Amino acid sequence: MSAITTHVLDTARGCPAAGIPVTLERLDGDWQAAGSGTTNADGRVADLLAPGNIPTGTWRITFDLSDYQEGFYPYAAIAFRVEDGTAHYHVPLLLSPYGYSTYRGS
Repeated sequence: MSAITTHVLDTARGCPAAGIPVTLERLDGDWQAAGSGTTNADGRVADLLAPGNIPTGTWRITFDLSDYQEGFYPYAAIAFRVEDGTAHYHVPLLLSPYGYSTYRGS
């Protein structure tokens, strides 16, 4: 499994959000592409990166919401800090047409 995973839940519909394109980047001077995927039927992307340790520093997951829902946010970008390159980082997104939230999952 990737050291960084995500899960998108549509709180307005009460179900996982499938078919959302997701990109992963790492800040190294500029944002550098690190991985990508699309949420599955369970709203998850488990293979953003190859398994193994990852560099510490600042990372960003961007969710392209433009084809998923009509709403205020065409995309959501979540920046977070990796302090332990051997740990697993799960970054869920709770989504609705006019708001979203996130937290460090397990």
